[in-house]
Amino acid sequence: MTKQQIYLQTKRMLRQAGNECPAFDAVCLCGKVLGLDRAGLSIHGSEKAEDSEVQELERLAQRRANGEPLQYLLGKWPFLNLELAVGEGVLCPREETELLVRTAADMLPRSAQVLDLCAGTGAVGLGLKSLRPDLQVRCGEKFEGAFQFLQKNCQTYAELNVTPVKLDAFSQEDAASCGKLGGFLCNPPYVEAGDIPGLQPELHFEPQTAIDGGADGLRFYRAVAELWIPQLWPGGICAVEIGESQGAAVSKLFQNAGLQDISVKKDFNGFDRVIAGCRES
Repeated sequence: MTKQQIYLQTKRMLRQAGNECPAFDAVCLCGKVLGLDRAGLSIHGSEKAEDSEVQELERLAQRRANGEPLQYLLGKWPFLNLELAVGEGVLCPREETELLVRTAADMLPRSAQVLDLCAGTGAVGLGLKSLRPDLQVRCGEKFEGAFQFLQKNCQTYAELNVTPVKLDAFSQEDAASCGKLGGFLCNPPYVEAGDIPGLQPELHFEPQTAIDGGADGLRFYRAVAELWIPQLWPGGICAVEIGESQGAAVSKLFQNAGLQDISVKKDFNGFDRVIAGCRES
């Protein structure tokens, strides 16, 4: 079987499984196994694929057809100008989260001490530091599976000097241990528990602890309001990602906690995605 043929077979298998982007996913999987991008497949497509390559691509295509996230199969995924390690046990970085990073980068005071909580891969904290080298950034994560990816990514980008720490969003002791902050960022779990069974198949492979926001989806935002906004210096910045229907509820929680100049920002699809504000002076 040639490399072009195994690419076409992979694309066909994914299309038959109902994959939304079979050509893109097939090219990505061929890149992992064959080391060829789309242009490379055009140039080297007539070359014979090794039996081991055919078997590996068939195995990966079947896993993708079963709904496993493409990011997990590739083991890495781009975010801003970074390429982050990702896999089972951690939430996959998503493009819409870049809005949270860019919003914070525009708002944070120079040389601020910043915490990225519920950090997962570290996408938010590492991405922020890549845009704002003057900041002092820590990434907090509770769960060991995700924390291993956080540590790995912080080591890969050691020049950014981002510190991974074990933190529980609901721990008053952990909040106090962080001291006063100039900035607080968080992309917390925010899906309502009752909505989880109806999510797209890929999300059922990702850790539910990174998705489940409780009965009304607001459980983590209440913790932010109660425990973490009080850790901000006067004028300190709080920015969080939200679900598309949560803008009003989260804004009210944060306003009652002492946040002012609150704004809701929309993502590239026109949905409410980020809430940001500063602590009362």
